[in-house]
Amino acid sequence: MIDHSAHAPSARQTNWAGNITFGARQLHTPTSVAELQDVVAAGTAVRALGTGHSFNTVADTAGDLVSVAGLPRSVQIDEGAGTVTVSAGLRFGELTGTLHRSGFALHNLGSLPHISVAGACATGTHGSGVGNRALAGAVRALDLVTADGGLVSLERGDADFAGAVVSLGALGVVTRLTLDLVPAFEMQQWVYEGLPQDQLLGRFDEVMSAAYSVSLFTGWHGGAIDQVWLKARVAEAGPRTVPDVWHGAKLAEGPRHPVPGMSAEHCTQQRGVPGPWHARLPHFRLEFTPSNGDELQSEYFVARRDAVAAYEALDRVRERFSHLLQIGEIRTVAADDLWLSPAEGRDSVAFHFTWVPDTAAVTPVLGVVEEALAPYGARPHWGKVFTTPPGTLRELYRHHADFERLAERFDRAGTFRNDFMAHHFPRTA
Repeated sequence: MIDHSAHAPSARQTNWAGNITFGARQLHTPTSVAELQDVVAAGTAVRALGTGHSFNTVADTAGDLVSVAGLPRSVQIDEGAGTVTVSAGLRFGELTGTLHRSGFALHNLGSLPHISVAGACATGTHGSGVGNRALAGAVRALDLVTADGGLVSLERGDADFAGAVVSLGALGVVTRLTLDLVPAFEMQQWVYEGLPQDQLLGRFDEVMSAAYSVSLFTGWHGGAIDQVWLKARVAEAGPRTVPDVWHGAKLAEGPRHPVPGMSAEHCTQQRGVPGPWHARLPHFRLEFTPSNGDELQSEYFVARRDAVAAYEALDRVRERFSHLLQIGEIRTVAADDLWLSPAEGRDSVAFHFTWVPDTAAVTPVLGVVEEALAPYGARPHWGKVFTTPPGTLRELYRHHADFERLAERFDRAGTFRNDFMAHHFPRTA
């Protein structure tokens, strides 16, 4: 991940994947909210930069990049309210251990614990589970520095809140967030291999509801699902065992990595060994860098009721994109009410694609995937590569126009607008 711990005279660096070179003239890493307010107020083009794990230009600017990683680190647990208030620059992995030791947990985590809390929430990043909302679904309140350098606080129930959580950095620079907590819990994780396709399609909801969090990994080669990762809560009765064969899939004989041929040493512990929630919900361990970023990623969300039809649509065109794929992943995400969340208003299934790091080759096949999923209202992940036209996005998000009006009200001068926002949210005269 990108290290913003020191001030930099130039922001000429790349994102984690290396496919984006930031065009900013300067990277600022303020060490106080007051300093951040001064930086933003003095700027005419400003964007917030998290850990750099987005695969597109959502964080880029020709002006000033601002990292909040230098703000004082803060983790304030309110046991009575069941919340934690954290500084926005914290990575999830820097927070989870403290929560667990205090008897608390977050409801969900992404596959990587290395990403920042603010960045993940702003782009609609998620985990998996039929009953689990995306990470932003835990946000109860947030503070952000607006274009004039002012500080605004919003909390759940406020008129602007639902539009401000997944906001793509368009409203301001978030400085801290308050997140809902649940009691800490233990988990077990198993990997099954070779789930027959007819079992998946005939029992999709049953398969995806088999554990607290379920991930399917497939190379889209037309056969069985390569791997099923089941992440189950340890019940009061204690750790459980699972059968060697489940829906025709076989229990893996050893630890597995999602990408074929990769060592599993960086993956969270499997084979049913109990452990804390934060050491099982992610696919990868915090203490390791899971890869060097040699990949591109795309992801599309459809309503869960359309999951089987969407899978079959992709399967029909798999030969047109699978040669560029490292691995695909299928996960579920519960509905929320956040305006730009890809799961807004509908329980969803997310089809994720980890591509080879070749932008020129991958870009055309995005159209193949998007065309196959178009009948099912597929919403792209805001932090990954996609070619969905702005007009289609407007149709896919029922609060698209509401968000445009909110962004206009918060940022009339366009301080936080960049090429990404101008393309996907074009202002009309």
